Amino acid sequence: MLPQLSNDQFDNLEKHTQSGIEFVERYSKFVKERSDIEISYAKQIRNLSKKYQPKKNSREEEENKYTSCRAFLSTLNELNDYAGQHEVIAENLTSQIITELSRYLTELKAERKSHFHDGRKAQQQIESLWKQLESSKRRFERDCKEADRAQQYFERMDADINVTKADVEKARQQAQMRHQIAADSKTEYSNYLTKFNQEQNEHYYTLIPNIFQKLQEMEERRIERVGVSMKTYAEVDREVLPIVGKCLDGMTKAAESIEPKTDSKQVVESYKSGFEPPGDVEFEDYGPGQTMKRTVSETSLSNSRGEAKERPGGGKSKGKLWPFIKNKNKGSGPEDFSHLPPEQRRKKLQAKIDDINKDIQKEMDQKDALTKMKGVYEKNPQMGDPASVDPRLVEMAMNIEKLQSEVQKFEGWLAEVEGRLPSRSDPPRRQSGLYESQNSNSTMVDNNCAQDRESPDGSYTEEQSSETQVKVAIANTPEFDDEFDDGDEETLPTIGTCKAVYSFEGHNEGTISVTEGELLFVIEQDKGDGWTRVRRNVEEEGYVPTSYVEVFLETNTKDS
Repeated sequence: MLPQLSNDQFDNLEKHTQSGIEFVERYSKFVKERSDIEISYAKQIRNLSKKYQPKKNSREEEENKYTSCRAFLSTLNELNDYAGQHEVIAENLTSQIITELSRYLTELKAERKSHFHDGRKAQQQIESLWKQLESSKRRFERDCKEADRAQQYFERMDADINVTKADVEKARQQAQMRHQIAADSKTEYSNYLTKFNQEQNEHYYTLIPNIFQKLQEMEERRIERVGVSMKTYAEVDREVLPIVGKCLDGMTKAAESIEPKTDSKQVVESYKSGFEPPGDVEFEDYGPGQTMKRTVSETSLSNSRGEAKERPGGGKSKGKLWPFIKNKNKGSGPEDFSHLPPEQRRKKLQAKIDDINKDIQKEMDQKDALTKMKGVYEKNPQMGDPASVDPRLVEMAMNIEKLQSEVQKFEGWLAEVEGRLPSRSDPPRRQSGLYESQNSNSTMVDNNCAQDRESPDGSYTEEQSSETQVKVAIANTPEFDDEFDDGDEETLPTIGTCKAVYSFEGHNEGTISVTEGELLFVIEQDKGDGWTRVRRNVEEEGYVPTSYVEVFLETNTKDS
């Protein structure tokens, strides 16, 4: 309980209670700024999570098949939930502290004003009584002095023999009247003094202590309210800790779900080409007067094939690097995915077939629903016109027919790929192209793709080659004569010739562009991957689709 304070302490109390209100306002402002920080932080965390979410139909979405990418996606989702908890903190700080303190401050200011109003009123009351007391006291003193002067005047008149009795009587009555007035002033002063003492006693022992007590209680409630707010401030954070812990546990669980071996297997499965491994290289003995046969390597990563070699004319000979080709054409590629390795092409075709079958099933389900609706309309004409459904049914039938034809087309390409893919139980085979003398007799052999060939637009043609002399014409060219002039470099032999049936734009590394009707050397047969390696001159060689050319192999190469 506060000590008994005099009136001059009202100013000190007023300053102290005002500073208490300002402290509450400052604390409320602090909590408001903390709430704003939480909202801003939550917004930034949500934006960060959204920024790194995989985009639809993007490479990032495709990479979600890997456990590490899925773990990162789970981390982003947990981070989004984590941001939500900071929004909860901001909301609770606002509702449980800021709003409550704002309302309490209004009540506190009103209560403080009321108490100090009562104190000032009591102070004015006691000061007013004191002024009345002082006034009655001065009047009593004046009346007493007037009575003394009247008494002295009466005594002088009574002692003077020259004054008439009438004057003496008049002076006596005047003195008695003054004495009576003085007695009345004394009584009035005494009454005011008694009243003032009573009021002063009540002021200092009752009114003022009560006001101070109320101010003390108000101050204690204010301090207690601040303490409760500070405790609530901590509890608001504590309440979200379990959920924040779950978010962090989710991130930890996502990190622990990463399986490196599974991801590496996914990579192998995704990029497995389906190429047939090369077989063993046969031993060739050396004899006097004989030239060692040059064997065509099938190892795509060997130094003689995988690396570009300088030619005498300054050009390069490109090896077969298809498994590691970087696609320079950023487009989607041909519809039949013929630009992909066999295994990847098979997966793409199968996925395309599955997607089309889903579309067919969706169309059929909608068609069945419309058919049922039409039946309902036929039974209940008031519900609708059955004929209004027919155009939509016809449209769906056409869509289903179109999709089925698409499935057949892709299934045909899939069958072609699966027919080319080697069986895992088959032993590896090596097809060697042997370099023969220019004067050796050779016959022209049509490639299997010359008959029943599939053209780029998906149609088939039956065309017999009439290029029976093209081998001889090309073999006598200067480029052929100089093929192995450089003894320091191992170049691939010519094993036949070919004619471009269609034009081909070679956008990928390792491929070569050809025009329809162009004659080229064949330096490597199709190994089952759908590509044939050809040479235009000493500086230009590369791969072209086997279905785009008509191949004429030498007899010894065919027999081998």
